[in-house]
Amino acid sequence: MVTKRDETRVAGGLPIHQVKAEFFRSLGHPIRVRAIGLLRDGEMTVGQLQTELGIDSSSASQHLAAMRRAGILEARKEGTSVHYSVRDPRIFQLMESARQVIGSHLEEANALLGELGEEASGEGASPTKSRSR
Repeated sequence: MVTKRDETRVAGGLPIHQVKAEFFRSLGHPIRVRAIGLLRDGEMTVGQLQTELGIDSSSASQHLAAMRRAGILEARKEGTSVHYSVRDPRIFQLMESARQVIGSHLEEANALLGELGEEASGEGASPTKSRSR
């Protein structure tokens, strides 16, 4: 019999929420998010990514290896070059969804700031506002 508790575990016995958290943690650096954006147009070598990201080779290798371990990127060796690509195109959908959520939050915050600005300017022009005694 399969219990609800068993359904929340994945291969290796880890709870699915822990696997999800690790997955999102692997995306939790601006360099990694930017690298995924660069790979939207297709694979790139480590050197190309390093140049575009403006980071040293050690940093590039660490970030790329972390995303490869998480199953986000895959690597292909050709001669002395290693080419990276996004393993699953749904990663791009995930990044687009995140952009939309963030954009929506920013629109709401801007609308609220606009309303606050209107209230503040209305208060300053109020004829009934008391002056210092």
